[in-house]
Amino acid sequence: MASEAFEEIVGDFEFLEDWEDRYRHVIELGKAMEPLDEALKVPATKVDGCASQVWLHPKIEAEVFSFDGDSDALIVRGLIAVLAALYNGVPVAQVAAIDAQAELARLGLHDHLSAQRSNGVRAMIERIRLVAAEAAAA
Repeated sequence: MASEAFEEIVGDFEFLEDWEDRYRHVIELGKAMEPLDEALKVPATKVDGCASQVWLHPKIEAEVFSFDGDSDALIVRGLIAVLAALYNGVPVAQVAAIDAQAELARLGLHDHLSAQRSNGVRAMIERIRLVAAEAAAA
């Protein structure tokens, strides 16, 4: 089961008739995010494999996973916001159990993102899963 925040996005998408409206909604989600502190935009937080610049700054507090992120592309900021809704607040040991591709498919994202954007989303998911797995093992 996805988080309440992600389910809210799914609900919003159900009311948006066409992809252009959904695309705009994803961009609005990105615009609503707090920008990542410039000091955190370093090679260690940069996600390789994305067409645009992407930074993810994971945080694990009391065994609970969350992250902040940013991108130089509005749509990618929105995709980061969608992933944050999916993963933030999840116990670190349960991050690997989330089928992000299946959850994102509920939004119809695969059908409307370019191959480069889809690869970038996969790279972000891989980074999230890796950080959570390392934290869970520690």
